[in-house]
Amino acid sequence: MDDIVRYYLGFNLVPGIGPLRLARLIERCGSIAEAWYADEAAMVAAGLDARSMAGLRAVRESIDLDAELARVRTAGITLVAVVDPLYPPLLRMIPAPPPLLYLRGTLTPADQRAVAIVGTRHPSHYGREVARRLARDLATAGVTIVSGLALGIDTIAHTAALEAGGRTIAVLASGVDRIYPERNRALAGQIIASGALLSDYPPGTPPAPLNFPPRNRIISGLSLATIVVEASANSGALITVQFALDQGREVMAVPGSIFSPLSVGPHRLIRDGAVIVTSADDVLAALNLDQCGGTFEPSLELALTAEEEAIYAVVEAEPQHIDIIGRAAGQSAAATAAALALLELKGLVRQVAPLYYARGR
Repeated sequence: MDDIVRYYLGFNLVPGIGPLRLARLIERCGSIAEAWYADEAAMVAAGLDARSMAGLRAVRESIDLDAELARVRTAGITLVAVVDPLYPPLLRMIPAPPPLLYLRGTLTPADQRAVAIVGTRHPSHYGREVARRLARDLATAGVTIVSGLALGIDTIAHTAALEAGGRTIAVLASGVDRIYPERNRALAGQIIASGALLSDYPPGTPPAPLNFPPRNRIISGLSLATIVVEASANSGALITVQFALDQGREVMAVPGSIFSPLSVGPHRLIRDGAVIVTSADDVLAALNLDQCGGTFEPSLELALTAEEEAIYAVVEAEPQHIDIIGRAAGQSAAATAAALALLELKGLVRQVAPLYYARGR
């Protein structure tokens, strides 16, 4: 894997080459290694513009990939490429998943039972208590809590999950060595010990306004559902919701006082069809997850949604690509990805290779 991850590390330092362009370049060249050494003709054929091509040439000339790989690992950071078995399966399913993740802490199979809890940085007493109880009860039920380490709802969710003895993942809008906000440095250390800090930004990257929407995309991508506790009409939490919808993931919201501006976001989501959450049981029921206390064992009699039934009906013993499965079932790409994620959690299908699925039993 080192021979592969070093090239993903290099591409992650090239400005202008994101997931889509990198995927096209790999497809054109045949492998990540050949893409790294692509000539101008191959770069043009892959659709790279002049800026991206110049950026790739500059990084190739200035970076010693082995030295950079050693530097990152010396800092206690694990590199997880999209082709690595350790890469979160739910995140791999989203459109254009981040090609490389920087990890401090650990990722485990249990993190496939993940739910995001997001909301305002300035919650009311009610919002604080709701976030704490939801995170605590879900963590006790074996659900990994995902959030963004921001002040307010994020901090409460991470803290409550840890206090319950559960797992939590914090996604940063900076390098994983640049904890933001600074006052959450101690919390970040606890998360590393009982979960993970994740980012797709290289070490040393400071937090910047433009980094937060992509960070939110990863939060929703790691999660079966995104729960909004309190959020004003213009809250950044609603950006995470939009990504969740684009990814075909469940959106949930906690109702609040009709007199509070922090209820505007959740109430609008509920009006538009979000699942109403009043307890952890609502979340577990909506996602067809059981109270497992950390170890998920699928029931022999599993309730399936219409989408899951349609997908399961066309999955065969022989592995098939996700696109073939979706077309056979008449489902959109987002609906197919979401249904396969849940069917995998229920033990009915298994991912035998990136984007290839077969019946689990």
